Amino acid sequence: MKNSSSNTSKWHKFKEYKLSYCSFIILCIICVCTLPLELISNAKPLIISYQNKIYFPIFKNYSEQTFGGSLAGNADYLDPFIQNAVTGHDNKIENKDNWAIYPLNNYDANTINYFYPNPNPASPSKFNYLGTDDAGRDILSRLLYSLRLSLWFGFALAVINLFVGAIIGAMQGYFGGKVDLLTQRFLEIWGNIPEMYLLIIIASIFQPNITILLIIFSLFSWLSTADYIRLECLKIKQMDYIKAAKIIGLKDWQIIKRHMLPNVITPLITMFPFKVSQGIIVLTAMDFLGLGLPQTTPSMGSLLSQAKSNLEAWWISIPAVASIMLIVLLLIFIGDGLRHAFNVHK
Repeated sequence: MKNSSSNTSKWHKFKEYKLSYCSFIILCIICVCTLPLELISNAKPLIISYQNKIYFPIFKNYSEQTFGGSLAGNADYLDPFIQNAVTGHDNKIENKDNWAIYPLNNYDANTINYFYPNPNPASPSKFNYLGTDDAGRDILSRLLYSLRLSLWFGFALAVINLFVGAIIGAMQGYFGGKVDLLTQRFLEIWGNIPEMYLLIIIASIFQPNITILLIIFSLFSWLSTADYIRLECLKIKQMDYIKAAKIIGLKDWQIIKRHMLPNVITPLITMFPFKVSQGIIVLTAMDFLGLGLPQTTPSMGSLLSQAKSNLEAWWISIPAVASIMLIVLLLIFIGDGLRHAFNVHK
């Protein structure tokens, strides 16, 4: 009960910081909205009723012949002929039995509208709300999918960072002696391995994907966390309740699990938003330099790279920069509120 009331009071303290609390709400809304992104921004209709049959193109591919076309390949739902057929305006005769429900944005991250009359990159219009890049891909859809990828990469990297760093740091701080000395020497050597060179070598052998990038950055990102948790555990180790736990015969792993790690949860929580922002910035930087994800994968870095190559296309650079700044600022405000709420310096 005491622990529950303590957590409740910390939550109320966090809510008192209006900027941090509002940032938390906005970030939650963004995360929730990007989860069903295929239902919001997709080149395929969600549901089609054609000749008294129901189709779900978002889950299954249909050929053009299914909707009265002549080709056996997958239907292009941006083709005016297909659009007229599925919406009941085929041959200028309205057919109320044919209808289609489209997403809010009729493009996915790599959709190219071959029927768009303007050259690329095209400025914002009623067809592409934020314009297109130099390959003809919709900026709004690429921005949304990039946002989701960046957020979940940052969250995953932060979780791995804090989990591994907490375990290794707690072991160093608790056992001390040779365990601490040998582990510290290993961490010094491991921390001096250049991540950039490792990434360049891997990128020269094969094209990195999101999983490979997550693994590479996870190998090094936890080092600073381990150092911080080690220092905290060295102080906790001198506490009377740790000595009492040893006297009553608790095993080392039980002491670490029950008494060491719960007492370093607070700094881990306050560090989490900053680790997420670091992950987002790292992924963006790698993609911008061409060492990250392939160009077909939507990312903030690839958008910035496109903006650099097309300086006159302001509709590419401004949304990308504004989105990165917004997410990083939200995370910083949340982290600042958590630090005040948990009183980590007291």
